[in-house]
Amino acid sequence: MKIFAKTVIMVAALVIGGWTAANAQDKPWAIDQVIGKADAPITIIEYSSLTCPHCAKFHAEAFPKLKAEWLDTGKAKLIFRDLPWDPLAQATAMISHCSGDRYFAFLNTFFRTQEQWARSQQPLTAIKTIAKLGGMSEDQVDKCIADNGLLNEINARKDDGMKRYNVDSTPSFIINGKLYSGDMTYDEFAKLLSAAK
Repeated sequence: MKIFAKTVIMVAALVIGGWTAANAQDKPWAIDQVIGKADAPITIIEYSSLTCPHCAKFHAEAFPKLKAEWLDTGKAKLIFRDLPWDPLAQATAMISHCSGDRYFAFLNTFFRTQEQWARSQQPLTAIKTIAKLGGMSEDQVDKCIADNGLLNEINARKDDGMKRYNVDSTPSFIINGKLYSGDMTYDEFAKLLSAAK
């Protein structure tokens, strides 16, 4: 399919050389996906929805520098938690979790191709095409999005974030226990992290 020409290269690059989660995979999927060292002095919890344009912008523009300067250096760790607002965000979140240690590769790919699949006339078909390029069969995808245990875990984290931290929009970030929301540049985000030291 023409609209997925760039996606083929992107998925291949991300799956082969993609990020891996720091947490142990004691289930076929793990809800709290972590980047960074466990003993990092700053903890960031990100609540995000895969159909949220501001979330996609953050991951395209600010996140690479955040990862390089804060997460990879041990200054901070990031816990990613899904806060899906609609069925498409829910499906792509579930598929990302079912990919195992390729979670962040799938997440990043879904963010980067958001306009293609989210605006498609057949979004589920588009989502399955991306998942297939990442190595998941249609049967695996179907079983994944029918997994009520996974769905319940995602919803439990979503409910917890809304109750514990008053998260009501995406992207939202909890930095050492304090809530910050909205579309931020890397420099704006880095200032918050510097103040949290």
